[in-house]
Amino acid sequence: MFDFSLLTGPVHTAVIRLSDLLAPLGGAAAAVVVVTLLVRLLVHPLTRAAVRGERARAALAPRLAALRKEHGTDATALAQAYTELHREAGVSSLAGMLPMLLQAPVFLLTYHLFVSPTVAGRPNTLLDSALGGVPLSAHLLAPAGGWTPHLVVFGALVAALAALAWGTSRRAVRLAAMQEQPLTGVLAALPRVLPYFILVSAVILPLAAVLYLVVSSAWTLAENTLLRRGMPVRPQPGAPVATGSADPAPA
Repeated sequence: MFDFSLLTGPVHTAVIRLSDLLAPLGGAAAAVVVVTLLVRLLVHPLTRAAVRGERARAALAPRLAALRKEHGTDATALAQAYTELHREAGVSSLAGMLPMLLQAPVFLLTYHLFVSPTVAGRPNTLLDSALGGVPLSAHLLAPAGGWTPHLVVFGALVAALAALAWGTSRRAVRLAAMQEQPLTGVLAALPRVLPYFILVSAVILPLAAVLYLVVSSAWTLAENTLLRRGMPVRPQPGAPVATGSADPAPA
């Protein structure tokens, strides 16, 4: 497993300095928000590339349908034909995973910075930071202080996560219904319920990590709404078969 001690020291120092700079706006809590926005901004070009890939795959739908008809129940031949077609069009299903994978280390570092009593052999002063009077190291079921500010702060963040999950769920269901071959059975329910699993984080993560998830989830919903508007592209009867990449995502 990766040793986070190699990064937590320098990152801790950077967050402390950023917190001091943002002291009038909320200190460490504001620093978490700024770091989250900077990370999402840095991976945004990869997200745009992933969306271009999705549009290209959507434009290949007529050719994919022709391949399914040609190969019938020969799953091996069909999978090979799919792979060759995607390679020919220059699209990859792995591109959509890169933004998420690159964010994971930052999220894990945020978690470690607000649960570790010491960092690089020194007391972790970030544990004294607070949001609305609630320590950023506090957990929902373990209040550090009075219940009133604890429930108010966590309640606001949980409500925000629930609203974002609702918006994400609605969009996912709408897009799933527009697919050429809509999901059925249990799979059809997944787009509706999966976004709500993020609410579990509010129970098991420290307040700083929950704040990170709220900001990141809000960015994701807005980004998906803007970049993926009009998707998926469903071929119209009589439309010409696409032979290359689709138009790039809108600016």
